[in-house]
This record gives sequence, C-alpha cells and structure tokens, in this order.
Amino acid sequence: MNIVILAAGQGKRMRSRLPKVLHPVAGRSMLAHVIDTAQSVANGRGGPTRTVVVVGHGAEQVRDAFSDRRDVDFVLQQPQLGTGHAVMQAVPRIDETWPTLVLYGDVPLVRAETLARLLDGAGSGMAVLTVRLADPAGYGRIVRDWHGNVLRIVEQKDASDDERGISEVNTGILVAPTAKLKAWLARLSNDNAQREYYLTDVVAQAVAEGVRVAGVVADDADEMLGVNSKAQLARIERVAQSRAAAAAMEAGATLADPARFDVRGELAVGADVFIDVNCVFEGRVSLADGVRIGPNCVLRDCSVGAGAEVAGFCHLDGATIGAEARIGPFARLRPTSRLADGVHIGNFVEVKNSQLDVASKANHLSYVGDATVGRNVNIGAGTIVANYDGANKHRTVIGDDAHTGSNSVLVAPITVGAGATVGAGSTVTREVPAGELTVARAKQVTVRGWKRPAKQK
Repeated sequence: MNIVILAAGQGKRMRSRLPKVLHPVAGRSMLAHVIDTAQSVANGRGGPTRTVVVVGHGAEQVRDAFSDRRDVDFVLQQPQLGTGHAVMQAVPRIDETWPTLVLYGDVPLVRAETLARLLDGAGSGMAVLTVRLADPAGYGRIVRDWHGNVLRIVEQKDASDDERGISEVNTGILVAPTAKLKAWLARLSNDNAQREYYLTDVVAQAVAEGVRVAGVVADDADEMLGVNSKAQLARIERVAQSRAAAAAMEAGATLADPARFDVRGELAVGADVFIDVNCVFEGRVSLADGVRIGPNCVLRDCSVGAGAEVAGFCHLDGATIGAEARIGPFARLRPTSRLADGVHIGNFVEVKNSQLDVASKANHLSYVGDATVGRNVNIGAGTIVANYDGANKHRTVIGDDAHTGSNSVLVAPITVGAGATVGAGSTVTREVPAGELTVARAKQVTVRGWKRPAKQK
C-alpha cells in the first residue's frame, strides 16, 4: 500500500517558527501520529508499504525530525498549489500496482480502525472518509446516489439549499487505485478562484468513469479535527488525553480526575493502580498491579513494581522501581537508578545512576550518586555521596546492613563495608571497615569569651 501524507502547510495562524505538523500532541508530533497510525494499518494487512510525506514550509526541519525513519520518504511541494498538486509531487515515488491512501499531517487523531474500514470500503474502487456534523457550515457536502455511493462533493458556496442541509461532509482523506489516481491527477484543472488543484476533484472524475466511490463515515467526529491554530491544538490535546485516560481506566487504573491526567508517550497499567491529579507520564512508563501515584508527579521512562507507592511531587526519570517500594514525597530519581523491592526513598532525596538493594532506605535530605548500595542499608538524613571531583565521576560501594549517620559525606571512590556504621557528621575519604564504627569529625572546641560581631548603628 502507498501512504501519502500531506504536510506542506505553513500554518500561519500557529504563529510559530516550528512547522505546523511538528507541534506535539500527547508527547509526539502530529505528523508522527499520522505516520504511525497509517503504517500500523498497512502492516496489519500484510504486503509491502511505501510512505511518502509531502513537505513544503519548514521542509528541512520536518526531514530532520524524522532523520532516523528509513521507512519514510519525503518530497518537496514548491510552490504549494493545492492538495491535488501536493499528491502530484508524490506520484513518482508510489507504486501504481498498490492502492494509495491519502492523509493529512495536521489531522492526528484518526484511528487505525477507521482507516481499516476505509480501505475495506474501497474494495477495488475508491473510498472517501466522511463525518456527520451538527453544524456542517463551511464544509464540502457529500451527495450520495440511491445505492449510497458518493455521487459528488459539493462545496458550501456551490451547494443548493437542499444540499446545504446535508450533515455529512468530506474530510479529504481518501483511498484510490493508484493507476487511475495518477490519470485523474494529470487531468486536474486550477480553473477556480484560488488557482489551485483540488484533490477532491478526482471524485467527480471517478464517478464519470463509472468507478464506484464509497463513503465511509467516521464514528467519532473528533477523529477528523485538524489544527490551524494554538486553540485547535489545545482542543486536540484534550481529546488525546481523554482517550489516554479512558484506556488507562479500561486497563484497571483509577484516576482521581481523568481531566487532570497527561500521557505524553506510552503508559501501561496493571489492575488496581491509583493515579492522583496532575500527574504526567512521558516516554514509556509501566505501572504494575496495585501501584499508587500521588498528586503532581512526573514519571519519564520508568517501570514501577507491584504495590509500590510514589508520594506526591516526585520527579522520576529513567528509573526502575521494585515491588512495595516507597518513594517521596518530593523525591527525584535520575536516569539508570534501580531500586529493588521494599526500598524507601524519602522527602528531598535525589538518587542518580545508583542501585539500592532490597529494603534499603534513604528517608531524608540525601544525595546518592553513582553508588551501589546493598541490602538493609540505612542512609541517614543529610548523607551526601560525593561522587564528582570536578572532572570525573567516581563510584561508591556500600555493603549490606551498613548505616550512615546524619550529615555524613562519603567521598568517592570509597567502600563502606557490610554492617559498618559511619558516625553522624563524619566526612570519610578512606575505606570504612565492615562491622565497625567509623567517626571522622573535627574535635569540638569551645572558645571562652568569644563575642559575635555586632553591626555598627
């Protein structure tokens, strides 16, 4: 199947240097949504697929954004002379033995199942995707014959009073046999007020040649929403998030408020997951059965084990969290942090590139960086693992059952032996023996008669 996606528009009303189709919806560009949805349908039907994106405004930015996609080809439309002209630019890149599906890069909410119905409806002929609107003003009306096939598409300005009463309108999305589509495109005329070549004009040519044109109605009008302004982008974002919320609840999650919930990537949830308000999930996040996420948390590329709890106001990035762990509130986990089952990370604790084994704890005001922490370790309040010497990062190893007292500093590279205790207020720079108490403090001195300086009045 050929997939042609029109993505050349400037989007002046967006008032942005970013090409319109690169604006994000639910964490991915609109164009990425369209490409992935179309390719998922094509892959599901088997056989080869060719995807061609027609670019224009900001062409280099669009190409650069998809530089890692070897399965997408780009062609330039310059100048931009309408939708029919845009598809003409893709003609040299498509295979006329396959059908061609035409989509729009600024219509990101169309569902895979809707496109599958469109392809099925076309058969060996042509099919256009339509939608029924309560207020169809401004849209091209779908006129059908007695058999339900599309007879013509009538623009608002050309429609009769009866035709203006039709609620079914054209979306612009269609599928057609490619050999015939090429011939129809070649015969398009720009004899109109805009001096443009309109893709919709191929419908009349198909009907004139006796080719059946099916009209497939989208079940949900929101699928056909396009973006020409930031307000429309915001509306589409909320529709996308409403879908994500519904999917999460269907999978077993309870959402404190589905309207205050954002997925900007992929979220997988198990049974009995609870998610409080204002949480954001970015990249790929998985929450196992019974996970509880408190309010105002951000999770990016994280895996959270069964029964774990993330209290409010935590920021977790690239972390793996074991079952029954307790995180936060106000904790930060940075990339490649791995917490085993039952680990506790408390308020104002930051963990970076470290591994904490089963039942270890850092409950208050600590920094653990580039460390390997054993089982049942207690990291006292205010403990700092000083991993950076100003040029290089160094690793710290803390053995099972070790304890660090409050306000300790472990200067890496260093090893704290199993069962060792570091006294409160100690700065340790050498190996801490297993099973022993190590204290490294300056001697306490009281200066008799000392007076605090006073400000001059």
